[in-house]
Amino acid sequence: MRFAVLDFETTGNQPGDEIIQIGLVVLSDELKIENEYHTLVRPSVSIPEFITQLTGITDQMVKDAPDLDEAMTGMVPLLNDVVLVGHNVAFDFQYLKQALESTGYLPFTGRILDTIELLRILFPSLTSYQLSIVANHFGIVHDRPHQADSDALATADILIRCLKAIDDLPLLTLQRIVDLLGEEERDLGWLLYNKLLEREQDAARLQFEGEVNPFRQIAFKVQDWTDELPPREGLEDVSLEDVSFKSFMEQIKNNLQEQLANYETRDAQEQMFNAVNECLEEDRHLLIEAGTGTGKSLGYLLPSIYHSVKNEKKVIVSTHTINLQEQLRQRDLPLLAKIVPVPFQASILKGRSHYLCLRKFEHKINYREFVHARDDVLTAAQMMVWLSETETGDDEELHLIHKGPEFWDTVASDSDSCLNRACPWFRRCFYHRAKNDANLSDVVITNHSLLFTDVIADHRLLPTYEHLVIDEAHHFEETAGKHLGVHLQYFSLIHPFVQLFKDSKNGALALLQTKLRLSGNEKALIWAEGIEKQYAQLMDAREVWDRLYEALYQLMPSAESGQAEAGQTVLRLKASSRPDSWNAVHELEQDVHTRLNDIVRTGEKLVNEWKDIDDEELQGAVVDVAGLFKEIAAVRDEFRQFIQGTDPDIVYWMEANAQFKFKSVQMYAVPVDVSEQLNRYFFEPKKSVILTSATLSVDKSFQYIEEQIGLKDAKASGRLNDVILPSPFRYREQALVVIPRDFPTVRGAYDAHFNGKLAESLAEVARVTKGRMLVLFTSYRMLKDVYEPLKDALQPDGIQVLGQGMDSGNRSKLTKRFQENSASVLLGTSSFWEGVDIPGEALTCLAIVRLPFQPPNHPLFEAKSERLKRNKQNPFRKLAVPQAVIRFKQGFGRLVRTSQDKGIVIIYDTRVIETSYGKHFLYSLPGPKMEHMATDQLVPRIEAWFEEQE
Repeated sequence: MRFAVLDFETTGNQPGDEIIQIGLVVLSDELKIENEYHTLVRPSVSIPEFITQLTGITDQMVKDAPDLDEAMTGMVPLLNDVVLVGHNVAFDFQYLKQALESTGYLPFTGRILDTIELLRILFPSLTSYQLSIVANHFGIVHDRPHQADSDALATADILIRCLKAIDDLPLLTLQRIVDLLGEEERDLGWLLYNKLLEREQDAARLQFEGEVNPFRQIAFKVQDWTDELPPREGLEDVSLEDVSFKSFMEQIKNNLQEQLANYETRDAQEQMFNAVNECLEEDRHLLIEAGTGTGKSLGYLLPSIYHSVKNEKKVIVSTHTINLQEQLRQRDLPLLAKIVPVPFQASILKGRSHYLCLRKFEHKINYREFVHARDDVLTAAQMMVWLSETETGDDEELHLIHKGPEFWDTVASDSDSCLNRACPWFRRCFYHRAKNDANLSDVVITNHSLLFTDVIADHRLLPTYEHLVIDEAHHFEETAGKHLGVHLQYFSLIHPFVQLFKDSKNGALALLQTKLRLSGNEKALIWAEGIEKQYAQLMDAREVWDRLYEALYQLMPSAESGQAEAGQTVLRLKASSRPDSWNAVHELEQDVHTRLNDIVRTGEKLVNEWKDIDDEELQGAVVDVAGLFKEIAAVRDEFRQFIQGTDPDIVYWMEANAQFKFKSVQMYAVPVDVSEQLNRYFFEPKKSVILTSATLSVDKSFQYIEEQIGLKDAKASGRLNDVILPSPFRYREQALVVIPRDFPTVRGAYDAHFNGKLAESLAEVARVTKGRMLVLFTSYRMLKDVYEPLKDALQPDGIQVLGQGMDSGNRSKLTKRFQENSASVLLGTSSFWEGVDIPGEALTCLAIVRLPFQPPNHPLFEAKSERLKRNKQNPFRKLAVPQAVIRFKQGFGRLVRTSQDKGIVIIYDTRVIETSYGKHFLYSLPGPKMEHMATDQLVPRIEAWFEEQE
């Protein structure tokens, strides 16, 4: 088969837009390039500026190019007897269709393939399907992205790799994919079916199937987890019994020097090794602030491994996010495996919904329970390939697009629908594999969320442990509040409702009804009637739930009331003063509660009757339905807890978004103070808890964090050590902090004078730094007001301005665009203050617009303040300032990420030098040079500093 790989550049992406460039590459049967056709095309309209920016194609370049008629003359003959291929081919095919029609040619009737669909199935873990990123991943030369000739050549190369990947699939996987695609898939199905025929006719290939473990007609990479052995089982002389920590670390350092050519010991990291080891050995807790560049991960992982292997005692490491867990898995654990001188095992354990339930997946594909027909088939095919590659079954490895995340929700593991040992998939189960790995491991890396879920589940999820390391510990209190409280939203109930009953053909109940009818059981008709009754109950309850959420939404203050941020509104519910129309909400909640009671009671009664039917498939469906009824019961109880909430130690509030109305309402019930609970769950019972972060201290003191997370008793009894590690960076030389002392004082987020001056100053600085600037805001409204004037001011200088929520809401996409074009200014709010890593010259200037104080009217902050006032303490000094200082330090930390980074920090908030509390912010920084000056001296000083650095 021959392939014609096509790419067009156009004046836009609407049907009336015109082609401005054609790129066509024809591949022979042997997948060699047999022909190429590339030409610019003269459109009848001017090329929009944003298209010129994207493609580099200008009106001048196409002035003398052939028109569409002439361009098509060269292209059309090459489209005979070929399979048409494109990267997002629907776009190119739409313009091809129009072009053929407008120039008088017959329509193209051949087969059509999309490389995005092929990549999605065959490379399930690719992080992006964007052409330039895919090309980069495969090492394909693609030096002119968004130019049709370069795009077509790159797409042709990607197609060749996809065809090779089909040949490399396990035969069983290919057979299952062809079966999944079925006859409806005219083109993609045809390609894979022909590839399967080729394979089945190649007897030599059939003999060799590589490392494949088939089970119940699915090809796996891994075998039964029950065969796994502990890390040092059957090995002699691998104990650390007589090895001191000092000699263990000397071996490590020798091994590191062999592995890393430029490895140098760092004083701060050395201190951390010793401090962590000492506290693990002596059963003490530790607060340790380790700034960027310390090598914090190895700083706690190496002492943890030593302690665990030597004492045969498990150490749990908890990170704030799954991203950090993945960083440790991909970056640190492979290095540790090479440098640690004894066999050890470290494993990752996440919340259950991150693992695939094979029973649900098998059931879904065997019975073709596809809600979004074509998209679900592609996701199922993608997962079929993934199962032949994955060792973990962890969704983090899968790049799910379109309706993929919805598909995952229906096949994710969960405790309510688990058959445990009765499940035919038990020995292959990914969740039980991960739990077993954790039980065998010396060090288990989990996340704060699972750590608290384990506490709530009476410690049934994590292995027993007495030693704990908490990374990113400045988030520990906030995560505790979320998990020890209640969080509900509109979809908390809608989600299980839809899974039970989407319509008469879709949903767990509809499927069960069909199975029961086919079972031949004498009660089948009675049961079918019972399910029909449930349908009616579910529809009625959903209607009342909608009315209840509409009533809750009506209570919210208007978005114009001054407290809204990007359309968000917040309402605190005090036990003593509920809103006037609360009675209507209360009555609707009682109605919902009664209806949910009936649904759960009827459902549980039916489930009990079905439990004795001896049919494996049927039992799987029954347990899924039973799990959904449990979920509904949990929502019913938590909702009542929220509506009736009167606990003085809990703060209750609602949030909503004006754009999404009642479906956006979120409800929170969070403990005002979690310190006692944290002490009871962790610091009292555990022998040693190590808490580390780059930002724990305020004014070189740990008092604030000690009080917030419940370490006061440990401190008083002498069980707590604390250390602030010196920074490995030379901040005095690497960073200059400048404060324009006469800059206007801001009066709220809507201060037009301040915003205008800010846009003006940022533009002046950006011209000197040639972009390469990150601007941190505390208000989305202010960011929005500064975005357009700044963009207009910098456009003549060729500096792009990227705004969070303006160009994209996705932090990683914005960061990537910022790094790809050095002449950029990136405006970000809350999520950009931490976790953004832009090392090197891409970022040389950081602007902090305002000190990051929490909004004083946020319900949790308000409740904490009230508590402090009752105890005769000053909430501003005891809470607002320390919180803001820690956030400020996080923001400052965005600039210097390596020992080579250099740059300027501008603080536009003059309160740092004008107020008594301002010194706490500056004193908490790691020693950069600081200067304040008149605003008109800002740019000359920045210019001079950069000249000094050259």
